[in-house]
Amino acid sequence: MTRASDTQDGPVVLSKDGLPGWLDPVVHAVETVRPTQLSRFLPPEDGAGRQSAVLVLFGEGTRGPELLLMERASSLRSHAGQPSFPGGALDPEDGDPSGDGPLRAALREAEEETGLDPSGVQLFGVLPRLYIPVSGFVVTPVLGWWREPSPVGVVDPNETARVFTVPVADLTDPANRATTVHPSGHRGPAFLVESALVWGFTAGIIDRLLHFAGWERPWDREKQVPLDWRA
Repeated sequence: MTRASDTQDGPVVLSKDGLPGWLDPVVHAVETVRPTQLSRFLPPEDGAGRQSAVLVLFGEGTRGPELLLMERASSLRSHAGQPSFPGGALDPEDGDPSGDGPLRAALREAEEETGLDPSGVQLFGVLPRLYIPVSGFVVTPVLGWWREPSPVGVVDPNETARVFTVPVADLTDPANRATTVHPSGHRGPAFLVESALVWGFTAGIIDRLLHFAGWERPWDREKQVPLDWRA
Protein backbone atom coordinates (compact mmCIF):
# COMPACT_ATOMS: atom_id res chain seq x y z
CA MET A 1 0.00 0.00 0.00
CA THR A 2 1.26 3.47 -0.80
CA ARG A 3 1.89 5.65 2.24
CA ALA A 4 2.59 9.35 2.34
CA SER A 5 6.17 8.73 3.47
CA ASP A 6 6.70 6.53 0.43
CA THR A 7 6.02 9.47 -1.87
CA GLN A 8 8.96 11.39 -0.41
CA ASP A 9 11.94 9.06 -0.30
CA GLY A 10 11.25 5.36 -0.65
CA PRO A 11 9.72 3.52 -3.56
CA VAL A 12 6.08 4.04 -4.44
CA VAL A 13 4.52 0.63 -4.88
CA LEU A 14 1.69 -0.77 -6.95
CA SER A 15 -0.46 -3.25 -5.06
CA LYS A 16 -3.64 -5.14 -5.89
CA ASP A 17 -3.97 -6.58 -2.38
CA GLY A 18 -7.32 -6.01 -0.71
CA LEU A 19 -9.00 -4.15 -3.56
CA PRO A 20 -12.82 -4.30 -3.62
CA GLY A 21 -14.19 -6.98 -5.94
CA TRP A 22 -15.94 -4.46 -8.17
CA LEU A 23 -12.54 -3.15 -9.26
CA ASP A 24 -11.53 -6.56 -10.69
CA PRO A 25 -12.70 -5.68 -14.24
CA VAL A 26 -10.71 -2.44 -14.11
CA VAL A 27 -7.59 -4.28 -12.93
CA HIS A 28 -7.99 -6.77 -15.78
CA ALA A 29 -8.47 -3.96 -18.30
CA VAL A 30 -5.33 -2.18 -17.10
CA GLU A 31 -3.30 -5.36 -17.38
CA THR A 32 -4.46 -6.26 -20.89
CA VAL A 33 -5.21 -3.04 -22.79
CA ARG A 34 -2.84 -1.94 -25.54
CA PRO A 35 -1.89 1.69 -26.24
CA THR A 36 -3.65 1.74 -29.63
CA GLN A 37 -6.86 0.58 -27.93
CA LEU A 38 -6.82 3.69 -25.75
CA SER A 39 -5.98 6.43 -28.24
CA ARG A 40 -4.68 7.14 -31.70
CA PHE A 41 -2.42 9.78 -30.14
CA LEU A 42 0.68 7.99 -28.87
CA PRO A 43 3.94 9.53 -27.58
CA PRO A 44 6.38 10.70 -30.29
CA GLU A 45 8.98 8.06 -31.07
CA ASP A 46 11.75 10.66 -30.79
CA GLY A 47 11.01 11.10 -27.09
CA ALA A 48 9.60 14.60 -27.50
CA GLY A 49 6.85 15.84 -25.23
CA ARG A 50 6.62 16.87 -21.60
CA GLN A 51 6.31 13.92 -19.21
CA SER A 52 3.26 14.14 -16.97
CA ALA A 53 0.85 11.96 -15.02
CA VAL A 54 -2.77 11.97 -13.89
CA LEU A 55 -4.43 10.16 -10.99
CA VAL A 56 -7.48 8.11 -11.96
CA LEU A 57 -8.85 7.63 -8.46
CA PHE A 58 -11.72 5.25 -7.74
CA GLY A 59 -13.57 5.63 -4.46
CA GLU A 60 -16.73 4.33 -2.83
CA GLY A 61 -19.42 6.97 -2.41
CA THR A 62 -23.01 7.01 -1.19
CA ARG A 63 -24.11 5.82 -4.64
CA GLY A 64 -21.41 3.22 -5.08
CA PRO A 65 -18.16 3.43 -7.07
CA GLU A 66 -17.10 6.94 -8.08
CA LEU A 67 -14.24 8.85 -9.71
CA LEU A 68 -12.48 11.98 -8.46
CA LEU A 69 -12.40 14.88 -10.92
CA MET A 70 -11.56 18.56 -10.82
CA GLU A 71 -12.44 21.53 -13.00
CA ARG A 72 -9.50 23.61 -14.12
CA ALA A 73 -9.61 27.37 -13.59
CA SER A 74 -10.84 29.37 -16.58
CA SER A 75 -7.73 31.57 -16.39
CA LEU A 76 -5.24 28.80 -17.18
CA ARG A 77 -3.34 28.82 -20.48
CA SER A 78 -4.03 25.19 -21.39
CA HIS A 79 -7.26 23.21 -21.00
CA ALA A 80 -8.90 26.16 -19.20
CA GLY A 81 -12.24 25.37 -17.60
CA GLN A 82 -12.06 21.69 -18.48
CA PRO A 83 -12.93 18.93 -16.04
CA SER A 84 -9.95 16.65 -15.66
CA PHE A 85 -8.21 14.13 -13.47
CA PRO A 86 -5.81 15.63 -10.93
CA GLY A 87 -2.33 15.66 -12.41
CA GLY A 88 0.43 17.57 -14.10
CA ALA A 89 4.01 17.56 -15.29
CA LEU A 90 6.72 15.54 -13.59
CA ASP A 91 9.14 17.48 -11.42
CA PRO A 92 12.80 16.43 -11.15
CA GLU A 93 12.22 15.28 -7.57
CA ASP A 94 9.53 12.86 -8.76
CA GLY A 95 12.29 10.68 -10.16
CA ASP A 96 12.62 8.48 -13.23
CA PRO A 97 9.85 9.08 -15.81
CA SER A 98 10.31 5.47 -16.88
CA GLY A 99 10.18 4.23 -13.28
CA ASP A 100 8.06 5.38 -10.36
CA GLY A 101 8.26 9.06 -11.34
CA PRO A 102 4.71 9.12 -12.75
CA LEU A 103 3.37 7.46 -9.58
CA ARG A 104 4.96 10.12 -7.41
CA ALA A 105 3.83 12.91 -9.72
CA ALA A 106 0.22 11.70 -9.79
CA LEU A 107 0.02 11.61 -5.99
CA ARG A 108 1.91 14.89 -5.54
CA GLU A 109 -0.22 16.77 -8.05
CA ALA A 110 -3.45 15.34 -6.59
CA GLU A 111 -2.39 16.53 -3.14
CA GLU A 112 -1.42 19.97 -4.44
CA GLU A 113 -4.60 20.43 -6.47
CA THR A 114 -7.28 18.83 -4.29
CA GLY A 115 -5.80 18.54 -0.80
CA LEU A 116 -6.03 14.77 -1.08
CA ASP A 117 -4.11 12.82 1.58
CA PRO A 118 -1.94 10.42 -0.46
CA SER A 119 -1.54 8.07 2.51
CA GLY A 120 -5.12 6.93 1.94
CA VAL A 121 -4.53 6.02 -1.70
CA GLN A 122 -3.52 2.56 -2.90
CA LEU A 123 -2.05 2.66 -6.40
CA PHE A 124 -2.86 -0.51 -8.31
CA GLY A 125 -2.15 0.06 -11.98
CA VAL A 126 -0.69 2.19 -14.75
CA LEU A 127 -2.09 2.60 -18.27
CA PRO A 128 0.15 3.00 -21.33
CA ARG A 129 1.51 6.51 -21.88
CA LEU A 130 -0.59 8.66 -24.20
CA TYR A 131 -0.05 11.97 -25.98
CA ILE A 132 -2.01 15.23 -25.98
CA PRO A 133 -0.94 16.97 -29.20
CA VAL A 134 -2.50 20.36 -28.37
CA SER A 135 -0.32 20.77 -25.26
CA GLY A 136 2.57 18.42 -26.04
CA PHE A 137 2.12 16.40 -22.86
CA VAL A 138 3.03 12.72 -22.66
CA VAL A 139 0.60 11.47 -20.01
CA THR A 140 0.82 8.38 -17.82
CA PRO A 141 -2.60 7.57 -16.28
CA VAL A 142 -2.03 6.13 -12.79
CA LEU A 143 -4.93 4.25 -11.24
CA GLY A 144 -5.68 4.24 -7.54
CA TRP A 145 -8.18 3.02 -4.95
CA TRP A 146 -9.26 5.58 -2.36
CA ARG A 147 -8.92 3.12 0.49
CA GLU A 148 -9.09 5.80 3.20
CA PRO A 149 -11.01 8.83 1.89
CA SER A 150 -9.87 12.26 2.99
CA PRO A 151 -11.49 15.69 2.58
CA VAL A 152 -10.82 17.31 -0.80
CA GLY A 153 -11.51 20.73 -2.24
CA VAL A 154 -10.00 23.65 -4.12
CA VAL A 155 -6.48 24.39 -2.87
CA ASP A 156 -5.51 27.18 -5.30
CA PRO A 157 -8.41 29.01 -7.03
CA ASN A 158 -5.92 30.21 -9.67
CA GLU A 159 -5.51 26.61 -10.81
CA THR A 160 -8.72 24.84 -9.84
CA ALA A 161 -12.33 25.97 -10.01
CA ARG A 162 -13.82 23.01 -8.13
CA VAL A 163 -13.19 19.44 -7.03
CA PHE A 164 -15.92 16.83 -7.25
CA THR A 165 -16.70 13.13 -7.48
CA VAL A 166 -18.83 11.44 -10.14
CA PRO A 167 -20.65 8.15 -9.51
CA VAL A 168 -19.69 5.51 -12.06
CA ALA A 169 -23.45 4.86 -12.38
CA ASP A 170 -23.85 8.37 -13.82
CA LEU A 171 -20.93 7.86 -16.22
CA THR A 172 -22.48 4.64 -17.54
CA ASP A 173 -25.99 6.13 -17.81
CA PRO A 174 -26.72 6.43 -21.56
CA ALA A 175 -28.66 9.65 -20.90
CA ASN A 176 -25.44 11.32 -19.77
CA ARG A 177 -23.35 10.34 -22.78
CA ALA A 178 -22.71 12.27 -25.98
CA THR A 179 -20.19 12.90 -28.74
CA THR A 180 -18.36 16.23 -28.85
CA VAL A 181 -17.67 17.79 -32.23
CA HIS A 182 -14.84 20.33 -32.45
CA PRO A 183 -14.84 22.89 -35.29
CA SER A 184 -11.65 21.17 -36.49
CA GLY A 185 -13.78 18.10 -37.16
CA HIS A 186 -12.40 16.00 -34.31
CA ARG A 187 -15.04 13.94 -32.55
CA GLY A 188 -14.75 12.34 -29.14
CA PRO A 189 -16.75 10.90 -26.25
CA ALA A 190 -18.26 13.16 -23.62
CA PHE A 191 -20.13 12.89 -20.35
CA LEU A 192 -22.69 15.39 -19.04
CA VAL A 193 -22.39 14.89 -15.27
CA GLU A 194 -22.32 17.05 -12.12
CA SER A 195 -23.21 20.20 -14.11
CA ALA A 196 -20.09 19.67 -16.21
CA LEU A 197 -19.20 18.58 -19.72
CA VAL A 198 -16.36 16.08 -19.41
CA TRP A 199 -14.64 15.75 -22.78
CA GLY A 200 -11.21 15.54 -24.40
CA PHE A 201 -8.43 13.43 -22.91
CA THR A 202 -10.24 12.81 -19.61
CA ALA A 203 -13.44 11.63 -21.28
CA GLY A 204 -11.40 9.42 -23.60
CA ILE A 205 -9.78 7.63 -20.66
CA ILE A 206 -13.11 7.19 -18.86
CA ASP A 207 -14.76 5.94 -22.05
CA ARG A 208 -12.07 3.32 -22.66
CA LEU A 209 -12.03 2.17 -19.02
CA LEU A 210 -15.81 1.72 -19.02
CA HIS A 211 -15.58 -0.17 -22.31
CA PHE A 212 -12.77 -2.56 -21.42
CA ALA A 213 -14.07 -3.11 -17.88
CA GLY A 214 -17.37 -4.24 -19.39
CA TRP A 215 -19.32 -1.47 -17.68
CA GLU A 216 -20.33 0.39 -20.84
CA ARG A 217 -24.04 0.48 -21.68
CA PRO A 218 -25.36 1.12 -25.21
CA TRP A 219 -25.67 4.85 -25.83
CA ASP A 220 -26.66 7.19 -28.65
CA ARG A 221 -23.46 8.09 -30.46
CA GLU A 222 -25.40 10.47 -32.71
CA LYS A 223 -26.19 12.75 -29.77
CA GLN A 224 -23.78 15.61 -30.38
CA VAL A 225 -22.42 18.50 -28.32
CA PRO A 226 -20.62 21.19 -30.36
CA LEU A 227 -17.43 22.78 -29.06
CA ASP A 228 -16.15 26.22 -30.04
CA TRP A 229 -12.64 27.16 -31.19
CA ARG A 230 -11.59 28.16 -27.68
CA ALA A 231 -12.09 24.60 -26.45
